[in-house]
Amino acid sequence: MGGGVADLVTSGAQPLWRGRALALIGIVLVAFSLRSAVASLSPVIDHVAEDFPVSSVVVGLIGAAPPVCFAVFGLLTPLFERRFGLERVAVVAIALIAAGLLLRSLAVDSTSLLAATAVVFAGVGSGNVLLPPLVKKYFPDRLGLMMTVYSTTMAVSTFVPPLVAVPIADTAGWRVSLGLWGVFAAIALVPWVTMLLAHRTAGPAARVPAAGSTSTDADADADADADADADTDAASLATGPIGTSPANPRVFGRLWRLPLAWSIALVFGASSTVAYVSFSWLPTIMIDVGGVSPSNAGLLLSLFGLMGLPCSLIVPVLIVRFQATRPVFFFAITSGLIGLVGFLFFPTVGLPLWVVLFGLAPALFPVALVLLSIRARTPESAVALSGFVQSIGYAVAAVFPLLIGLLHDATDSWVIPLWVLVGVLIVVIPAGWVAGRRRTIEEDWERRYGRW
Repeated sequence: MGGGVADLVTSGAQPLWRGRALALIGIVLVAFSLRSAVASLSPVIDHVAEDFPVSSVVVGLIGAAPPVCFAVFGLLTPLFERRFGLERVAVVAIALIAAGLLLRSLAVDSTSLLAATAVVFAGVGSGNVLLPPLVKKYFPDRLGLMMTVYSTTMAVSTFVPPLVAVPIADTAGWRVSLGLWGVFAAIALVPWVTMLLAHRTAGPAARVPAAGSTSTDADADADADADADADTDAASLATGPIGTSPANPRVFGRLWRLPLAWSIALVFGASSTVAYVSFSWLPTIMIDVGGVSPSNAGLLLSLFGLMGLPCSLIVPVLIVRFQATRPVFFFAITSGLIGLVGFLFFPTVGLPLWVVLFGLAPALFPVALVLLSIRARTPESAVALSGFVQSIGYAVAAVFPLLIGLLHDATDSWVIPLWVLVGVLIVVIPAGWVAGRRRTIEEDWERRYGRW
């Protein structure tokens, strides 16, 4: 391609650390805590059950808690952000994550475990909504790179906990194994609190000139017009200083009428469904269907999470630079379906291969993350789109961890639950096609209703 996003990312970009090193560190640390909070419990649930009963219903509810909390706080976070600002709400979200993780390690029964888990995911739900606009605010000139950095960090924090949680629990107890991740979350508070104290929520990064805006807004607009065929409106990355852009209820309300916003939400929902069903049930499925030992089942869960790492490295580049949204989407869907067919018909033959292929289905997650930024012109719109997509997507995903467990209990088999996942991946195909259109939500509105 000639110019456009590629040039913005590579030619005129500012150094990542110039005036925004704390934001870089803060985004990476928050991203690590968002997924480690999810992936650190299921590997040691059998250790927890040795101290107090944890029924299959509780396991299903714990699996459903993340998307439920994410859906609720996806709706509330834009309102809080509008009132208090991105950085202040981010600090509160991180504090909730840290407190909830520490409380979870002190749980004395299944009720307190579930309550602490809800606190954790209240914070994680807000953090999920805030990260894309934070990236867009502080790194408008490095959007593709920073999407790669933080989605890669989330991928690492997905497969590391299953690897180390059980050995730590065996050595020091499950409470230490769970509480350890609360320490990491507490560390993530440091850069954001420092920025608040030093800059009163108006850090120097908010005034870092975007790549390509070397003289005037007119120059930036001219460059944007020259690259109007890019996957994202270049003007959204080159309009000069970006300050605090609170979510606008009017913008949020318009999203309910846009097929593009709904399509991204459904893609996000499919990715979340696969992820949270796997976090809750994949080890049990591997034991029952594949005939592996519990320790090997944990390794297979880690392998599932590991597949998100190459996806998080490659997908943002493919989408931002090469506008490969649809090819990446269909690759993820096809891989996931092949993996599920393997579980259904050849579970004892090449089980790691089926896990690898099924683990590629969550490539939909970095797809959705990138779309949250490139399908909006401004940070204000990105906040609204992020809240809308994640609230709808997680509301969809909240149904499935508990549903899968109930279907298994009712049929005493994993066949129907696995076919349900096949159905999820097939049903989302039209949404992926619509989400692949190269336009922003503002353009989608203007095509349908007139001026944004």
